[in-house]
Amino acid sequence: VQLQAFGGGLVQPGGSLRLSCAASGGTFSRDTHSWAWFRQTPEKEREFVAAIRWPGGSTFYADSMKGRFTISGDKYKNNMYMQMNSLKPEDTAVYYCAIGRRLIVSSIRDQERYEFWGQGTLVTVSS
Repeated sequence: VQLQAFGGGLVQPGGSLRLSCAASGGTFSRDTHSWAWFRQTPEKEREFVAAIRWPGGSTFYADSMKGRFTISGDKYKNNMYMQMNSLKPEDTAVYYCAIGRRLIVSSIRDQERYEFWGQGTLVTVSS
């Protein structure tokens, strides 16, 4: 399974970006699985951003992203998206998409539970 994340770039504070993640080489539509975004900066460890859990499509967010970021996806097309609004300089990071199979809800935020990772896309929020 290969994941490819794209859509990063330079945006001014208060602006918006939409990240996308495409998976190939695997079929997940009938399984319980979770798609997630994590992010990392040189100064911090990789942290959970948001996740969507199939088959129900329940969504989960880190507290600092609630109300600003929206995760969505198409499990049949193996695509995931994250709309990021009201971006702040502290949102600057490399964003990674990941897939984990058969995750229970309590493990959604645990990066160790995710098996497949994309290469990351850089988001820079700066004026």
